[in-house]
Amino acid sequence: MHPDSLLDAAYWQQRYLAGQTGWDTGGITPPLQDYFRQLGPPDARRILIPGAGRAYEAEYLHRQGWPSVWVADVAAAPLHDLQQRVPDFPAQHLLQADFFQLPPTPPYDLIVEQTFFCALNPHQRPAYARQCAHLLRPGGTLMGLLFDTEFSQPGPPFGGSKEEYRRYFAPYFDFVHFDTATNSLPPRRGRELFICLKKK
Repeated sequence: MHPDSLLDAAYWQQRYLAGQTGWDTGGITPPLQDYFRQLGPPDARRILIPGAGRAYEAEYLHRQGWPSVWVADVAAAPLHDLQQRVPDFPAQHLLQADFFQLPPTPPYDLIVEQTFFCALNPHQRPAYARQCAHLLRPGGTLMGLLFDTEFSQPGPPFGGSKEEYRRYFAPYFDFVHFDTATNSLPPRRGRELFICLKKK
């Protein structure tokens, strides 16, 4: 396990530059795409994708016409990659920043979780849940995927269980959906939780 000081911007930048991005699926995953499709037509909802990596979710939403999608990552490389793929994505919506330092004003309506939670040192998980709630408006949504499995290799990624995760989110969120994803990519089938949580 890496100490926090090593899971910093330089660590992640080097992972991208070296091509050590095994979590990168090369596109938006089916559970997230299906969720976005049922949001209805694009509107002014503010959407944040933290620890976004190459941000295929942001690319998808942008191409669908959503105007207020924000992407945050500590590493510059994946943000640059998004700019190269989607030149008209608003540059001011690309935040090279520490998620835990992001300001809550104005609040977001939706936070999208995709392989960021599993990249954090596990002792940061309570702070992650707290910060998500801090960044969302009352009634705002935290949606995405969490690994419901343990990994044989030292992290990141770090695994965990549905029961463990519930403890982190329960103080701040009501649970709309918190169960095994039914449409995961084949290598992740049965190993992902699809979560949809509403801020209390």
